[in-house]
Amino acid sequence: MAEKNKVGAFLATGRRKKSIARVRMFPGSGKILVNGREIGEYLQRDTLLLIAKQPLVLTDTAEKFDFNINVCGGGISGQAGAICHGISRALVEYSETYKKELKEAGMLTRDSRMKERKKCGLKKARKASQFSKR
Repeated sequence: MAEKNKVGAFLATGRRKKSIARVRMFPGSGKILVNGREIGEYLQRDTLLLIAKQPLVLTDTAEKFDFNINVCGGGISGQAGAICHGISRALVEYSETYKKELKEAGMLTRDSRMKERKKCGLKKARKASQFSKR
């Protein structure tokens, strides 16, 4: 899950829907790179930025660490949730003191809700054509 590598970075993995985020956390000035781009450039909606940065705001560590995040799979919303989960796990790996407040906020629990598969004979997972008696 999360461990410290030889360079001094803390590694963690976050998941949400079909998205997987691999997070590297270094001591630094608060720069966050997602797939080689700034986080504001990658997650262009303000709500997604808030979701991704939630653990940093909650623990007051926004200017303490630099993050290098690789995220793949799913859509942009699931990727923001995966980034949040990965950052939370990396912070707990850095210091166990953050665990209590992150767990109370529900950021250490993987959100396991997935899209339901389409069934044959239906238009989507549960949507069927309108019933006609005649």
